[in-house]
Amino acid sequence: MPTYRLTIEYEGTRYHGWQEQKNARSVAGELRRAIEEAGAPVRELGGSGRTDAGVHALAQVAHLRLAREVDPEPFRRAVNDRLPADVHVLALAAAPDRFHSRHDAVTRSYLYQISRRRTALAKRFVWWVKRPLDERKMAEAAALLAGKHDFRLFCERPAEQPSTLVVVESAEVAADGALILIRLAASHFLWKMVRRVVGTLVQVGAGELDQKGFEALLAAKAPKSGKGLPAEWTAPPSGLFLERVSYRGDLPMGALRPVMEVSEDR
Repeated sequence: MPTYRLTIEYEGTRYHGWQEQKNARSVAGELRRAIEEAGAPVRELGGSGRTDAGVHALAQVAHLRLAREVDPEPFRRAVNDRLPADVHVLALAAAPDRFHSRHDAVTRSYLYQISRRRTALAKRFVWWVKRPLDERKMAEAAALLAGKHDFRLFCERPAEQPSTLVVVESAEVAADGALILIRLAASHFLWKMVRRVVGTLVQVGAGELDQKGFEALLAAKAPKSGKGLPAEWTAPPSGLFLERVSYRGDLPMGALRPVMEVSEDR
């Protein structure tokens, strides 16, 4: 079966995530439909990882195995003609037969956008936090994320995970106009982990959680009261983007930049 590597961008607002589902609209489901309508029966379509309902992607990677060979660039255009406006195939190229978008991925990076003001144009791509935030404190807490940690308290249904240990390669926080940008890079992420890390960093930035409290959660030490857990602070999906999936030989990530600039309120 001829194998292809796809890079896809999408706005996840209208979708129940990437993964194909019988009773819900998904990005992969729309992609499969468009590919087959373009005239190539799909034998296998798999993504580098799942994105939850409402989460966006700047460069999701997928592997595609077809029943017949296609001319990549004309076929990419034919697929895009059949996709809804909020899903777009950026690149389609022949790949080695054994290429697997999830198993071969080395690093995944997610970008989260927090807005410090109400915005009409970027509403679907940010989380508007009304409380004043200290990005310096958020950056100091984020610096603790690098390395190997047990993210059991930041994960949905941790008992169902083979392991809750994750090695975070880097964590960045930067201000850009009215936005606070957060980037996390790791080999893999647990379910809802990024959104709960972001929500917890917001608690730090708002002065409602100190660094010692953040360190305790990162060490998987739950408060004795049972209150003040990352699950309570889960950030909404609107501000989250799968930014990049990297493979061996890829260039390093570039500078942290917003998807859409939001100027400071005048």
